[in-house]
Amino acid sequence: MRTSSDRSCRGSALALAVCCCLFTTLASAADWPQWNGPNRDGKSADTGLLKEWPKEGPALAWKITGLGGGYSGPSIAAGRIFGMSHRGDEEVVWALSETDGRELWVARLGPAFKQPGWPQGKEGPGCTPTVDGQRLYVEGMGGAVACLQVQDGKIVWQQSLTADFGGIVPPWSYRESPLVDGDKVFYTPGGAAATLVALDKLTGKTIWKSQMPDGPKAAYTSAIALDFGGQRQYVQFTQKALVGVAASDGKLLWRYDRAANRNGIICSTPLSQEALVFAASAYNAGGGLVKLSQDAGGAVKAEEVYFAKKMQNHHGGMIVVDGCLYGANGGNEGGSLVCLDFQTGNVLWDGRDSGAPKGSLALADGRLYYRSEKGTMLLIEPNAKQYVERGRFEQPDRTKQPAWTHPVIANGRLYLRDQDILFCYNIK
Repeated sequence: MRTSSDRSCRGSALALAVCCCLFTTLASAADWPQWNGPNRDGKSADTGLLKEWPKEGPALAWKITGLGGGYSGPSIAAGRIFGMSHRGDEEVVWALSETDGRELWVARLGPAFKQPGWPQGKEGPGCTPTVDGQRLYVEGMGGAVACLQVQDGKIVWQQSLTADFGGIVPPWSYRESPLVDGDKVFYTPGGAAATLVALDKLTGKTIWKSQMPDGPKAAYTSAIALDFGGQRQYVQFTQKALVGVAASDGKLLWRYDRAANRNGIICSTPLSQEALVFAASAYNAGGGLVKLSQDAGGAVKAEEVYFAKKMQNHHGGMIVVDGCLYGANGGNEGGSLVCLDFQTGNVLWDGRDSGAPKGSLALADGRLYYRSEKGTMLLIEPNAKQYVERGRFEQPDRTKQPAWTHPVIANGRLYLRDQDILFCYNIK
């Protein structure tokens, strides 16, 4: 384990406290501080945004190049933008100015991880950094996890999901974005003795390790936290099943297998609505809604409400708006945006014939921001009866790589990353 000493932590407590107060003061309610937004549900708190776009799309505020390769989406907090990349032979974390994209610092996490089947530099980190006060949490492709100082990028502690927890790197590498909850930071090593782990977010020390039945390996999803029956739990996909574990000690509470595809390529983050949890994957699987219940002894059970073959969500994410579930249906073979009734799974409409192909989405101020894998950016009005488009534009300077990085909305700006490039559009 490579952690900062307790003495060092105590000695820097005052400085960190001052930095934290400043950071908290500057933070905005419309920030996007982690994967999938403030609440990990794909929804931005931003308001006062354009309801329709002009023909040419919203105005470009700024564009920067030189980020390096990768699909890491930006996180935005207190005037700064954070992300990850491969730059040459290094895997790095960076911070930019929210005002103009100017680089503030760059920190080396370790050597670049070479993804089999991809040329070096054409495939990079997929983790969106998680901002928590004055600290930042990341995960590299090869399993390096670290806590950095927001102010200057200095590494506070660092561990390895493989060397320290026996994790096995998935075929397409680690892609998780860390979940910070209370005093814990949660990761998925996918090891025989540690499928899931919770670390002390300040020191990196292990709080608990959780071993799942059948020893499943890590998938490519990021966990969510929810409260049910007076108990906090973390919900995460492994390569074999969706699981819910107790946040206090990692004990397995429930398991649901059907939404996991047979080849273990599972990328889409689950979502929850009170006692309901929905999860999906592509490759001829689909999406399942389960309802949690609790018996007199406190045991939790997950019972399937329905299974929807029309929600084979690959990695574009899903969002619930006014009782409707929106997400792309389809794997590598293509697909389209679809709208389901969240309570029943019935298909309300399919955007295949409306120019809404497979892509990723986010929600802000009553509009869906939908990014096609080919780079087209769409503005869609949520509607249970039909597909309603309110604008579109083509991202310029497209690379040859799929536009897999999700759109991000924060403080009146739309952010689109395409490998080495980051675009910032004014959508106020």
